[in-house]
Amino acid sequence: MNIVDKSVLKKIYQFGKMSQRQLSNVCGFSLGKVNQSIQFLQKEGYIDDNWTLTNKSQDLIEAYKPKKAIILAAGLGMRMVPINTEVPKALLKVKNETLIERLILQLHEVGVTDITVVVGFMKEEFEFLIDEYHVHLVCNMDYARKNNLCSLAKSHSDLVNTYIVPCDIWCESNPFHACELYSWYMIKEERTDNSSVRLNKKYELVKTKSDEDSDTMIGISYISFEDAPQIARRIYAMADKREYEHSFWEDALYEKDKMVVAPYVFNGAYEVNTYEQLRDLDEDNETLNSHLMHIISDTLHCDLSEIVNIYPLKKGMTNRSFSFEVNSKRYIMRVPGEGTDKLINRRHEYDVYQVIKDEHICDPVIYMNPDNGYKITEYIEDAHACDASYFADVSDCMKKLKSFHDKKLVVHHTFEVFDELEKYESYWQGTPSIYRDYKETKKHIYELKAFVDTQPKEWGLSHIDSVPDNFLFSKDSLYLIDWEYAGMQDQHMDIAMFAIYSLYDRNDVETLIDLYFDGECDDMVRIKIYAYIAICGLLWSNWCEYKRNLGVEFGEYSLKQYRYAKEYYRIVKEELEERGMCLCTK
Repeated sequence: MNIVDKSVLKKIYQFGKMSQRQLSNVCGFSLGKVNQSIQFLQKEGYIDDNWTLTNKSQDLIEAYKPKKAIILAAGLGMRMVPINTEVPKALLKVKNETLIERLILQLHEVGVTDITVVVGFMKEEFEFLIDEYHVHLVCNMDYARKNNLCSLAKSHSDLVNTYIVPCDIWCESNPFHACELYSWYMIKEERTDNSSVRLNKKYELVKTKSDEDSDTMIGISYISFEDAPQIARRIYAMADKREYEHSFWEDALYEKDKMVVAPYVFNGAYEVNTYEQLRDLDEDNETLNSHLMHIISDTLHCDLSEIVNIYPLKKGMTNRSFSFEVNSKRYIMRVPGEGTDKLINRRHEYDVYQVIKDEHICDPVIYMNPDNGYKITEYIEDAHACDASYFADVSDCMKKLKSFHDKKLVVHHTFEVFDELEKYESYWQGTPSIYRDYKETKKHIYELKAFVDTQPKEWGLSHIDSVPDNFLFSKDSLYLIDWEYAGMQDQHMDIAMFAIYSLYDRNDVETLIDLYFDGECDDMVRIKIYAYIAICGLLWSNWCEYKRNLGVEFGEYSLKQYRYAKEYYRIVKEELEERGMCLCTK
């Protein structure tokens, strides 16, 4: 029995006897194929002459009957900006019904009550589903750095006769059925640039080439007992490999360039993955009245409907940001990320922007809230960040940094690096460091403090977060952006910050210092910068440990920062010993 035969049998189960032409229309197959299928089903004893299903069909239907469902609801929903900062997208209301509750009720209608919901972001918001619908909640705390392949693996399901359902789909009618006779993946006959699959003439789902049109991937799928072992093995094997951390679970469905499951064309499904998709589907939705959208509207004196082309930007280490257009002009809005209120004094940041606003240093800021850190800036067209491996870029950045330092601007607060180091550690709330030798490393860093305290300083407003990503090249300007940590400090610390964020080795560090000082850096100043590299390495390592406890991981970056603390302590010690000097070890 092939897919056409099973599809025809399923439609007969749903609708009973009808004309072959009607059956052709509801199945989507030619009249000739439907006629052949009817003959086959009668010959093989699945239906009688009146198209009544036989016991053989009933046994088949029972074998393939849906048993359970897994709803994937762990992600941040970054494309849902700006709403994703206020509510998980699964709990968005569309036409007065939350997305996830509508999906659960549709599953219940076809007898599927064994439902697992994989949660992560705002996981506590889903707790009510346990009592209301008797679902099982599974937590994926890697939601911020891994894709939904990881979420599906966290379910530990065998996937036998299982629906896999993304949480951000709204279906006009129920897409699920009590009768499922094969594994399928749902698509919509709607051309899109955001898909990688198309339905071919053989009624197969194949990967598209760069010049081909794609059908819209909806993401709902059914996995039957026949295909479940193979697909489950692939999912769990891929989830164990780092190379698949950013993979969608659908990647496990492909064998070469073709999906191993059949297509299910369902044109009544709508993805609710962006603010604008929600607005198109339910223009009277009260959720559209996001307070962030009202800030934009009030600042730019425009209607909410004039805010268009909303896109999330790459998630930063501290904030989430998104771009948008009003009257054909693009802007960026920054929204502080998890735990940011403990890390950054927004009033201090606001004060810094007041000092630099007329200095032609940073990107144009048109709104900033000193209480919560929301910020709107003009979008710099055709801009790129500094490439830390391209030293022509780095040279320009060091000139910009030196020019800013030479202004000797003043604010009324200081970035006290050791106070911050201790503060970040206190946020671990008694949890020991993940590094076994942390106490010894910290002791060494305080030895470096005793050293740098005796050294001359270039005191003035310092950027502190002077990393390559914060140097923005445009056609005719170079901007130094994102002044969240800025304060009074030895400005040579900014050089160290650039080095450690760039993950520079020793040779690159020497090149960087020479670029800043035009090759004329005093030896003791150079050693002081080495000390800052070690000190700031432990500072940001502690910062990463705090963010890690919030479920935000930074991979190699966090490990490298801790290595800087240890390695550059040793370098400073050796450099001083060569000069007959030593570190204070009290």
